[in-house]
Amino acid sequence: MVNKTKDSCSFKTSIGGQALIEGILMRGPFKQSMVCRKPDGEFAVQVDDLPDTKSKYPFLAWPFVRGGHMLISSMKNGMKAITWSAEFLPEEDQEEPSKFDLWLEKKLGSEKAEKAIMGFAMVLGVLLAVGLFFLLPAFLFELLPDSIGLIGRCILEGIIRIIIFMLYLWFATRMKEIKRLFAYHGAEHKSIFCYEAGLPLTVENVRKQSRFHPRCGTSFLVVVMIISIFVISFMTWVLSLFPAIEALPGIVSALIRMCCKLILLPFIVGITYEINRWVGRSDSRLAAIVAWPGKMTQHITTREPDDDMIEVAIEALTLVIPEEKGADRW
Repeated sequence: MVNKTKDSCSFKTSIGGQALIEGILMRGPFKQSMVCRKPDGEFAVQVDDLPDTKSKYPFLAWPFVRGGHMLISSMKNGMKAITWSAEFLPEEDQEEPSKFDLWLEKKLGSEKAEKAIMGFAMVLGVLLAVGLFFLLPAFLFELLPDSIGLIGRCILEGIIRIIIFMLYLWFATRMKEIKRLFAYHGAEHKSIFCYEAGLPLTVENVRKQSRFHPRCGTSFLVVVMIISIFVISFMTWVLSLFPAIEALPGIVSALIRMCCKLILLPFIVGITYEINRWVGRSDSRLAAIVAWPGKMTQHITTREPDDDMIEVAIEALTLVIPEEKGADRW
């Protein structure tokens, strides 16, 4: 069935992707590809075999554990891919290395320096995300008046978190480079939908597809925000049952609540991943309702791609489709 107005598919693949700088990363069950459009119009291509971590560490495939592993793995691979894609920018668009970068390269060598910078960037990105989307709303929670009730404060904290996230995305769209990144994001979704519909991967077929996919990382983050309202509300209610905590000085009890919220973050991610897995494979009305907020947010994080972007998406996707038909079934 051609996916023109609905998101139902004849086949659901586990292949997923990420937009890069003038390119796309696709991750299949066995291989990962990165394809970028160079300034001369040619493709830069890199294909890597994926390590079989599930066989080596079976617990990483356990429900509610695999979500955290997948998130960390995606962030790590995503940072490497973004760095790789930046190498193909025109020289005038590339940033000059800082004095710290040059010093680090001199001390560690170019390869180790690149890994160190990438590791630092990933840690910094995680800290900024946790601080902006979790610690800041948790701090604002402590400023809310007690008169609105415990559950009311938790719900308002969740709403504040979602507002901060949406404002962050909206401000990102003001940047020209991010607009192109979001267009490649749309090309990624469209190509996967075309593949799932069983249609030949041509520009014409891909162009007709929806750019709003239920398994998108944006949808994942939106569901994280929503699930956190329920989990954190329950945790806050449980803590309120212990008078000893409430009797502590205000700053101490507030720090305890904030630490508990951070500790719960991996659990929230694990729950969200399982929900996204179910939504990605289900055509039920309930799954459509759960997927709706994420798809609405994709109106911000995806844009309609041009044909050149679609060609990049088709190339990246083709490179990771397994030889055995159905091996990538979701």
